[in-house]
Amino acid sequence: MTNHVFDTTAWAEMDVFNQMGNIGSEVGRALNAKRQGNLNRSQSAFYRGLDLIDETARLWADENRAGLRELLYARELFAESVTTDKIDPTLEVYFMQFAIAARLKNNQ
Repeated sequence: MTNHVFDTTAWAEMDVFNQMGNIGSEVGRALNAKRQGNLNRSQSAFYRGLDLIDETARLWADENRAGLRELLYARELFAESVTTDKIDPTLEVYFMQFAIAARLKNNQ
């Protein structure tokens, strides 16, 4: 983990849609900054995204929750997309689905 500080208790209380949607925000920020050539911004969002993914993975592992392998695979694709020239075009779309679901759920 990095020096990125967030409320892990509040994070644990979020549903999967909000957790994954928030992770997706950092994924999008990291990839957009990379496309724009702003490596400092990209790296900062990358580290925040990894922190959120890692905390989510820890929670899901403790709960023996389904989806952990998928989350870890998304983490791998995220890391590859930020640290190499190979950006996975489906990564942002994957996380966006959770953000849309969270918004729909929160607006009910």
